[in-house]
Amino acid sequence: MAHPENSDLLTTVVQLLTEQGSDGFAEGIRLLVNEAMVRERSAALRAEPYQRSEGRLGHANGYKDKTLSTRLGRITFDVPQVRGGLEFYPSTLDKGIRSEQALKVALAEMYVQGVSTRKVSAIVEQLCGTSVSSAQVSACAAKLDVELSLWRARPLGPTPYVFIDARYEKVRHGGHFIDCAVLIALGIGTDGKRSILGVSVALSEAEVHWRQFLISLQTRGLTGVKLLVSDDHAGLRAARAAVFPSLPWQRCQFHLQQNAQAYVPRLDQRAAVAEAVRSIFLSSDLPAAQRRLKEVVALYAASAPKLASWIEENIPQGLSVHAFPLAHQKRLRTTNPLERVNQEIKRRTRVARVFPNEASLLRLVSALLTEISQDWETGKIYLNMDSSNPPTT
Repeated sequence: MAHPENSDLLTTVVQLLTEQGSDGFAEGIRLLVNEAMVRERSAALRAEPYQRSEGRLGHANGYKDKTLSTRLGRITFDVPQVRGGLEFYPSTLDKGIRSEQALKVALAEMYVQGVSTRKVSAIVEQLCGTSVSSAQVSACAAKLDVELSLWRARPLGPTPYVFIDARYEKVRHGGHFIDCAVLIALGIGTDGKRSILGVSVALSEAEVHWRQFLISLQTRGLTGVKLLVSDDHAGLRAARAAVFPSLPWQRCQFHLQQNAQAYVPRLDQRAAVAEAVRSIFLSSDLPAAQRRLKEVVALYAASAPKLASWIEENIPQGLSVHAFPLAHQKRLRTTNPLERVNQEIKRRTRVARVFPNEASLLRLVSALLTEISQDWETGKIYLNMDSSNPPTT
């Protein structure tokens, strides 16, 4: 590929700018950068082109095209090559590549923060004079996968309290839009701080997905669990019994109160039923809760037999918390810690609305959870684990 002689370069660039004005900026930059790279190659080889020298470290070996997106548009540079064992790459383009990589990281971060592809493209066009497609944004975000995979596979340790919840996001699969289950586990460690233990994405909330998820937590070193807090998700009960057969389970009291309303026969009874169920949960200890439970069942046995039967069968699942220190009970009654996490996820995912596949959904959710978990782990203690009241059996 032809290159202007050194003495003629400045004349060529000046003439170009004189004739073409600002339209010649890109070509002028290309010529100047190409010349800078050639000079850098000569310095690295310790010899000018065609110069015979005993100190030569290698030989010139032509050029290779390299196209970069710049403020002046896309410019194709002629990157000098070498042979003879010397490793060489022009520092001029090396800085450009680092800038390009930084831009890609920024694109990925904007994607994770919930910025739409249209807004990302507008931002990049303002900064760099070029736009990006949704495919390019997704490709940049994919570069996060290695780091996120390492985070999801990191070792765990003793975690007394574990909260598990599931949410759904729309994913394109086989030409259709389907609901994809996102399983999330939150833990309170022996230091009293919260952390996100893990996340998993699958096309269903079946028992096999729950079981694989719980087993993965065990495999990574999850130990010392004293209580599992969750709602009564489909498939979770069987998976929990298989993986943690003797682990106490606290069913979310908030969801229990909501579920009870489906069995209230008359609208004018709803407020009273909600208060009755709440009075069971607010009992001072387990014996008091059990006594109040019997009273509520008897109260509705005649007027709402289905409700009474449901309360008798399901409400005890929300009383496991009474076996734990009083100072801990308030924060162990419900899955509220994960509900707040789900709200943050929803705030970000509603921008995407539909994900092209499970991998893209897992990438975004993992990136969000990584940020949340890091904030928790470096922040304040969530629960004082120095309570003098050990769990009773």
